[in-house]
Amino acid sequence: MLAMVTADLLVMLINVILFHIVSRLFPYSFLSYTVVIKLILYMSCTNVYLSVWYTVCFTFDRYVAICCHKLKTKYSTVRTASRVIIIVSVLVYLENIPFWFAYEHQRTIKNIQWGFRPSVIFLTSPVGAMYSRLQNVLVTWIPFILILLFNGLTARHIVISNISRRRLRAQQAESQTDPEMKSRRKSIVLLFLVSGSFMLLNMTSAVSSLINTLAVLDQIHYTSPPYIATETGYLLTHLSSCTNTCIYAMTQTRFRAELQNVLNSPWTLFLAMVNALKKCRKILGAS
Repeated sequence: MLAMVTADLLVMLINVILFHIVSRLFPYSFLSYTVVIKLILYMSCTNVYLSVWYTVCFTFDRYVAICCHKLKTKYSTVRTASRVIIIVSVLVYLENIPFWFAYEHQRTIKNIQWGFRPSVIFLTSPVGAMYSRLQNVLVTWIPFILILLFNGLTARHIVISNISRRRLRAQQAESQTDPEMKSRRKSIVLLFLVSGSFMLLNMTSAVSSLINTLAVLDQIHYTSPPYIATETGYLLTHLSSCTNTCIYAMTQTRFRAELQNVLNSPWTLFLAMVNALKKCRKILGAS
C-alpha cells in the first residue's frame, strides 16, 4: 500500500504538476532543456507504470490473503513485499529505457538543445513500432486482465463462503444481522469498483494507442483528433493512478491509518528537527 501511494503521489507531482503545469508556465527555463525534459518524460512514463503494476501486486496480495490461506503465511510478509516492490521497480525502469530514444531535440541555441519532439526515425522503425505496442499491452491490457482475474477469483471465493455461512446460520432467526456478511458484501463491491474504474479510465488510452500508434505528444496539431484522443487518454490514465488510493482510503480503515502515517511522516521529521535545533540552542546558550 505504501508503494502504491508513493507511485500515485509521484504521478501527481511529476506528471501533472512538473510537466503539465510548471514546465508550460515557464517555457524558457532549464526545464525546457532537452535532457531535462526527456528525463521528466521518462519519469512520467515510469511513474504511471509503477502505479499500475503496484496496484496489480496489491490486488494479488489481497487475493492471496483472502483465498490462499496456506500461501498467506509465506507470501504475505514484509520481506516478500519488499522483494516484489524492488523487482517490479527495476523491471519497469529497465523496460522504459527505449523511451529515451523516442524523442529528440526541437532546436539548438548556442550549442544547447531545447524542446522535444517525437523521433520519427525511432517511431517508424520496427523496434519503435513494436515498443509502442508493447507499452500499450504492458500498461493497460495485461494489468487489466490480471486485476479482473484476481478480483473475480476473490469475489467467487467470498460468494461461496457466504453460501456456506448462510447454510450454517439457517437455523437462526432471519432478523439477526451478520456483521461478517456485511463485511464480505463490502469487499465484493470494492473489488468490482476497482476493476470498473481501472477499465473505464484506461480504455481511452488503450484504444487510441491501438488505432494510432504514432499519436504521441505532438505540439503542432492541437486540433487533430489523434492528438485530442491521446491527450484525453493521458488525462484519464493519470486520474486512474489516484482513484484506487481514494477508493481504498474511503473503504479500508487500515489503509487510512497507513496513509495518515505516510502523510504525517514529513511533518514528524520536521518537528523533530525543530526540537533538536531548540535543544542545541539551549545547550549553547547555557554554555
